[in-house]
This record gives sequence, C-alpha cells and structure tokens, in this order.
Amino acid sequence: MSANLNITIIGAGIVGVSTAIWLQRDGHNVTLLDKSGVAAGTSYGNAGILASAAVVPVTVPGLLMKAPKMLFDRNQPLFLRWSYLPRLIPFLFRYLKNGSAAANAKIAAGLTEMMHDSPDQHLALANGTGAEKYIDTTDYFYGYKDQQSFNSDAYGWNIRKQHGYDFSELNADELSAFDPSLAGRFGHGVRLTNHGRITDPGAYVNALADHFVAQGGKIETAEVTGFEIKIGKCTGLQTTNGTLKADRFVVTTGAWSKDLATALGVSIPFESERGYHIEYVNPSITLRAPIMVAAGKFVVNSMDGRMRAAGVVEFGGLDAPASRAPFELLKRQMAELFPDLTYDRIDEWMGHRPSTSDSLPVIGAAPNADNVFLGYGHQHIGLTGGPKTGRWLAKLAAGTPINTDLSPYAADRKG
Repeated sequence: MSANLNITIIGAGIVGVSTAIWLQRDGHNVTLLDKSGVAAGTSYGNAGILASAAVVPVTVPGLLMKAPKMLFDRNQPLFLRWSYLPRLIPFLFRYLKNGSAAANAKIAAGLTEMMHDSPDQHLALANGTGAEKYIDTTDYFYGYKDQQSFNSDAYGWNIRKQHGYDFSELNADELSAFDPSLAGRFGHGVRLTNHGRITDPGAYVNALADHFVAQGGKIETAEVTGFEIKIGKCTGLQTTNGTLKADRFVVTTGAWSKDLATALGVSIPFESERGYHIEYVNPSITLRAPIMVAAGKFVVNSMDGRMRAAGVVEFGGLDAPASRAPFELLKRQMAELFPDLTYDRIDEWMGHRPSTSDSLPVIGAAPNADNVFLGYGHQHIGLTGGPKTGRWLAKLAAGTPINTDLSPYAADRKG
C-alpha cells in the first residue's frame, strides 16, 4: 500500500462520501468533487431503509409476460415515457434477459455479499461523527392484504431464506400489537430482523460530509467532462474548473455515470430508473418501523417530522421532467391505506436510480485506466450498500488487499 496518496472522488452521494471517509481514515489526502453538491440526488430522496434483504431483483421470472399489462394499468408501479422507448430497447433486451432463475440466483448472491450487514456497516462508518443520530437499527416489515397474497410472493421469500435472512410471518393482530398504527391496514405481514432506517437521508449524508471536511477533506463543485488517459492510466480529470491531477480517482456518480464509464471502457448496459416519493409533513401517524406495502411495491417510512412514501419504477431517461401519474398513484395508494392520516402538506420528489442490466453495481478498476475505480449502479439499494461499497473502493484505491471476491461487480463483465 502507498501511504498519503492524493485521491479524487467524483460524486458526493452516499457511496462517494463513504469512500472518502474510509480513505481519510486510512491516511490519504482526499478531494470530493460533485457538480451539484453533497447528497443532491438519490442519496437525499431514497426511502431511508437499510434494506439488507432487498436481494430479489425486479427482473423475476415472468416479468416479460406481465410488464406490457402493467404499463397500461394506472394502478401498477411501472411506468414508461413512450417517447423514450427507442433509446431504451437495447437496455430492456439485456435487462429482461436476466429474468431467469439462474440469473436471479447470481444477482441475489452478489447483493447479499454487499448488504447482509448493512446496519453494522453504517454504524462503523458514522462512528464518531454527527451522523450517528440518524441511524435507527430496527426490523423491517412487509404488509400484505392476506395470506394468499403473501403466498404469491413465495419465489422472493425463498430466495431470501436461501441467503440466510431471518423473517417471521405475522397475522393482523400481531402486526397491530407491534404497532397500533398498523391496526386494520393489513391482513398479513412479515417481520425481517437486523435491518434499519435513516431518519433523514439527506441530513445523514451531509453530516458525514461535514465530518470529512472537519478532518481535513476537501469538497469542490465542478463537473467532470473527460479523462486524460495515457498508457492505461488517468493522468488528469478534465473539469469545468480546469484539469485536476491526482494519484488515483474514484467514480461514484450514480445515474450520471454512463458517459464517464463509457469513456473508461465499460460496456455494461445502463439506465436511469426514475424513482418517486411523496412526503407528508407533520403527519398525525408515526410508524414504529418502516413497512413495504407489497401490493403497491412502495415503502412507507416515518422520518424526522414527516412520513415518506417511496417507490415506483419509471423508465424515461435523465432529461425529461417528472411525470404526474406516479405521484398520483402514490397519493391514491396512501389515501386508501391511511384514510385517517392528517398532515400540513405533501411534498413531491423525483430522482434517478442508477441501474445496470444485471441489477448488480459496478465496483472495480476501470478497463481503460487501472488507477480509476468505479462504484455505481446500485439501483434501489444505494443507501443500503453504500458504506460497504465505499469500504471496498477505499481498499481498491489504496492498494489494500480485499478478502472478498468482487468479480460479480467487475467493470469488464457483460452484464
């Protein structure tokens, strides 16, 4: 390992900030670079769940047959901006190809390795920082209409069981005994142990970044426009602030990684899954633990002074404005589930989840430059997997051995 390396990290979301802190603790000189600032994207707008057991990919067997019907059903959590479809087709072809049981097993194994100990990874990352207060280690619940609805999800629960996740079924009375605010809302439930939540995701990542700066780290605002690469190494970053030099570089730019990754030799198909949330400010109901509403595929989580409902998948690229239909769907579903909820106002947010065609993030050295390391593509589980990814990236950038097989995330895989 080389001591006191100068390392520049591009992207100041949870993955980039985690990488920066681990590198700083290892004694390196670190600069965080972001075009919009700390936690300006998905690291702010996610559901706030440390969803260790979220290892079942969206592309389960049978999705190809169900998807067309879902797209034309206003009550289903899948949306498409039809004008974007021609650009989306190459990605969809590879994405849906990973909907086999064999591909799902490989994806679940890779996600488990990254996320199984997520609460512990967050606690280790936040130790000694002002971010600790935002971590709540708690169980995570799934709410179903009835036993039959739970049984129809047996495929996903069997995958979780195979990968060592502990869960127990609850009837309606047991759900309401745990949390009276759930009384009468679900007929059946599942309780997953060893999970957690972040009570304010944006404030949490900003608190981590504040600690990084207080310990001597630098945060700069600039957009990267290209790389200077000579003989398999990056010799400088081309940015809106001029050319920046460093010994090593790390790319953690989330949904905005495609062009940078392509310039570095990555060919894994990649798209933005547009995610939506609505927040009820000063709500009359506070949930004891977060819950996934299985019928609508969205999460409800109580945060500091608000209740956030987050979910929905929309394919429509990075540039189009938010669509109204996903917001309206979430509002209808919440009104049906919590007709007694009162609040001051509803705030809306749309952001971009970085998704690869095989639902696994890219973590490893860039094909075209061995001193550039990539960490992006975490789709729905960036917050959950961020600290572990940051720990791995820090070791890669510092040249420290890793006792983990990172080949499932390799930047030169086919996807």
